[in-house]
Amino acid sequence: MTMPSQSPLPVLVRPATPQDMDQVQSIYAYYVTRTAASFEEEVPSVAEMRRRRDEVVARNLPYLVAVEDGEVLGYTYAGPWRPRSAYRYTVEDSIYVAPFVQRRGVGKALLGALIDCCADLGYRRMIAVIGDSANQGSIGLHRSLGFRQEGVLRGVGLKFGRWVDVVIMHRVLGDDTRPLPDGVAAPPLPKFEEF
Repeated sequence: MTMPSQSPLPVLVRPATPQDMDQVQSIYAYYVTRTAASFEEEVPSVAEMRRRRDEVVARNLPYLVAVEDGEVLGYTYAGPWRPRSAYRYTVEDSIYVAPFVQRRGVGKALLGALIDCCADLGYRRMIAVIGDSANQGSIGLHRSLGFRQEGVLRGVGLKFGRWVDVVIMHRVLGDDTRPLPDGVAAPPLPKFEEF
């Protein structure tokens, strides 16, 4: 049974700073220690969270936070999908929202902003790798923003003494007819049902 949504919170979505990482780490700690949304089993330190943010920013990719009255309520960022050069126009999203503001529009504001940023940077696809097929909040959020479920990898993670699935979702970013960021004409796409 899903809980009804409350009214959306009026959040400001902005680039994350190193000073935000203590609040980001606190949000992430919840997901590491209490859920299978993250497959990490040890909570990273604030210094490690800063290092990870710096790595994303150094790649010229967005790392965003949602803030209300100075409090970080959630964060999202994009990273490379895979290291091979053929994947250079595809990114993977990560998103975590403070548990006390779930279903209040924070995730939608964050992920929507991330999608727009990545499309503006010239990326063409975004992949979501969602920990736990029971994670209907994240699956529903991604679906509401145009992601399509492409598959489920059954029992590929072991956390809290149980095998955990991974749900793979995917969406197109922007208009595929525009030239690629490196100036090359975009080839025609194969026809996909539902796209």
